[in-house]
Amino acid sequence: MHSDWAGLQKDLLGLVLTGIVSSADYLRFSVVCKSWFCVAKDNQRQLMSRYQQPPMLLISSADEENSSKLYNIMKDKVLDMQLRVPNRRFCGSSKGWLIFVDEKFAITLLNPFSVKGREKKKKTNATIIRLPPLLGKKVWIKKCDYYVFKASLSADPILDPKDCVLTVVYGEYDRLAFIRPSCKDKRWTYVDKRWGLIEEVVYSRGLIYAVDNDSQLFSFNISSLSKLKLAQGLPSDGFSKRYLVLDSNEKEFWMVKRYIDYQNDKRETTEFKVFKINIDEHKWTEKETLGDVALFIGDNSSVSVMASV
Repeated sequence: MHSDWAGLQKDLLGLVLTGIVSSADYLRFSVVCKSWFCVAKDNQRQLMSRYQQPPMLLISSADEENSSKLYNIMKDKVLDMQLRVPNRRFCGSSKGWLIFVDEKFAITLLNPFSVKGREKKKKTNATIIRLPPLLGKKVWIKKCDYYVFKASLSADPILDPKDCVLTVVYGEYDRLAFIRPSCKDKRWTYVDKRWGLIEEVVYSRGLIYAVDNDSQLFSFNISSLSKLKLAQGLPSDGFSKRYLVLDSNEKEFWMVKRYIDYQNDKRETTEFKVFKINIDEHKWTEKETLGDVALFIGDNSSVSVMASV
């Protein structure tokens, strides 16, 4: 007797979803068929609010050009799922979306899991959102691979369009710009150029938080376009790169300083230090332990999750 899996009631499928605790299982559920994907999409916000998921890594696939696969770091396993990605500069991944920039400085958002295929290899058709180009000098056209250094979304533009803001760090002086895709902004808003070289940004509760190359922390209100300095910088103690993350409860900002040494044209990471913000005193305090927290930092995005998950 043939089972009508696609015809199962949404309430029943919703009960199945309540038992899912990992993003990998969520993906497996969503690729079964179109009706299952629709249920998964409707429950995605609830699932993501219950669990903080360790990130998956996107790695190039040797099977096909412009194709990638997902690597589950918790299970040390490459998922049997191929993702088609455009042949453009990859400048960020955020909220399940991949972010690209082309030679005209136009930004494209791509969600590889929006419409699921049913082929044997589980290839996907993506949802694509095209945004206006950033302002850029012609001299940068040949260097467009380096024009946008970081891009991040405040929310999923499909699930939470009203709260969605895309923030980028761009240009030769690492400036900030943002755009609201759901508002159909026809141009980018460029943030105060008097800031220092921005290294990392995080969006939280209507504010853009940014840390510069002197470890100064700022907040920027996208509604009033006002800026506030939250923390003084730290003394220079060697070449380092900074990453800004919210703690696992999203109540406290942490800054990770990655110390780097260059020897014979080779780059080596020598040390990590983690600082938390003291808002009352406007300064950073070094943390001695992370507790039950694991940090994932990188050029694309930085997140914290509970280590015991």
